[in-house]
Amino acid sequence: MTRRLTFGLAAVVLLGLAGLTLANEDPTAPPAETGQAALEAAAAPTIDTGTTAWMLTSTALVLLMVPGLAMFYGGLVRTKNVLGTMMHCFAAMAIIGVIWMICGYAMTFGSTIKGIIGWDTAKLFLQGSDGDYYYLDEAKTTAIPELVFAMFQGKFAIITPALIAGAFAERVRFRGYCVFIALWSLLVYNPLAHIVWGGGYLTGEAIDFAGGTVIHISAGVSGLVAAIYLGARRGYPAVAMHPSNLVMTMMGAGLLWVGWFGFNAGSSVASGMQTAQALTVTQIAAAAGAVTWMVIEGIRYGKASALGMVSGILAGLVAITPAAGDVVPWGALVLGALASVFCFLAIALKNKLGYDDTLDVFGIHGVAGIIGAIMLVFFLRPDDGEPRSWADQIWPQFEGVLVSCGIAVVVTLVLVVLIDKTLGLKLHDDGEMAGLDHQLHGEHGYGLLNPE
Repeated sequence: MTRRLTFGLAAVVLLGLAGLTLANEDPTAPPAETGQAALEAAAAPTIDTGTTAWMLTSTALVLLMVPGLAMFYGGLVRTKNVLGTMMHCFAAMAIIGVIWMICGYAMTFGSTIKGIIGWDTAKLFLQGSDGDYYYLDEAKTTAIPELVFAMFQGKFAIITPALIAGAFAERVRFRGYCVFIALWSLLVYNPLAHIVWGGGYLTGEAIDFAGGTVIHISAGVSGLVAAIYLGARRGYPAVAMHPSNLVMTMMGAGLLWVGWFGFNAGSSVASGMQTAQALTVTQIAAAAGAVTWMVIEGIRYGKASALGMVSGILAGLVAITPAAGDVVPWGALVLGALASVFCFLAIALKNKLGYDDTLDVFGIHGVAGIIGAIMLVFFLRPDDGEPRSWADQIWPQFEGVLVSCGIAVVVTLVLVVLIDKTLGLKLHDDGEMAGLDHQLHGEHGYGLLNPE
C-alpha cells in the first residue's frame, strides 16, 4: 500500500512539472535548431533594414538616370536621330544587364587575380549571391542582402557605356554599337572597377567614391578615341546641326540630377553620416556648376543658354562624383565651379581642333572627371579630427587617372578598329542622310516623313 502511494505521488509530481514546462513554452514557436543549423543561425548577421531600404531606393535612382540620359542625348541630336540615339541608352540597360548577371559581378567583386581582375565562380549568374550577405562591418554582425549590392553596382555598369554613345551619336550602326558596349564592358569597365573598387591594387589607395575614375574618365576618354577614329558626321562642322528638343534635354538633365543623389549618396553603402555628407556635396557641386556656366556665358555672350546651364549641372555632378564621400561642403562649391570653367574651355578647344565629339562626352565627363579626381585632395574632410595631407594622396589620384586613361585608350582603339573592319561600326553617308531612326530602326521619333 505504501509502495503504491509513493508511486502515485511521484507520478503526480512528474505530471505537474511537465505541465508547468509546457505552460511556459510558446506554442507558436518553431522547434529549436540543433547541430549545424543552430551554428549557422547563430552566425547569421543582422540585416540592417534602414541601409537596405536606402540601397533599394538608390538602385532605383541610379537606374532612373539611364532614361534621363536618353532624354538628355535624344533632345540634343537632330530629329531624324532621336530614337536611334535613345536606343543606345536603352540597349545598354538590356545588354549590360544580362552581362552583369552572368559574369560582370564575378569579374568585378570576385577574388582578385594579380590585382587586375576578379573572379569567383560562385558569383557567376549571381548564384552564390542569392541568399548571401554583403557585410557592413569587419565583425560581420550587420549586413544587407548581397543581391541588393550587386544590383546597385550593376546600374553603374549599365550607365557607363551608355555615356560613351554620346561621343559618336548620329553616325554608328546599331549592331556594331551593341557588340562594342558588350566587349567594352568586359574588357574595360569590369577590370577597371575591380582595380579601383573590387579589391584590386588601387582599392583603398585611390579615392574614387562613386565613379569619377571608373565611370566618367573611362567613358570620356573612350568616347574621344572612338569619335576621332570614326571621323566627323557628314557635313560637320560646316552644316548647322540643331538640337531637336532642348525641352527634353532639360528634363533629362533634371532626372540626372535627381538620380545622382542615389549615384553618390548610395555609394556610401550605409544610411548614416557619410550618406548625408555625400548627398549634400552633390547638391552643392551641381548648383555651383550651373551658376558658374551661366556667369561665363553671360560675360562671354551676354546671355545664358539652357544648354549651357545643363552642361554646368553635369560638369558639377561629374566633378563631385569621385569626391562625394571625402570632401568638405565648401570644397564641393570650388570643385563644381572649377569643373564648369575647364569644361567650357575644353569644348571651346574642341571646336577649334575640329574633332566631332557629338555631345561633348570627353569635354564634360572626361574633363570634369579628371578635375574631380585630382583636385579633391585639396578639400579632404579631416579623419577623426586629424587633417589629411594632400601630398600623401596626390600620387594615388594621378595613378588612378592614368590607369583609367591607359586602359580606355588601348582597349577602345582595338575594339573600334576590329568591329568597324568586321561587322561595321561607322554608318555610311546615305544612312546618315536618312537618319538612324529610319535607316536602322524603320521608325520616326516624331512621325515626320522627312525629318532633319
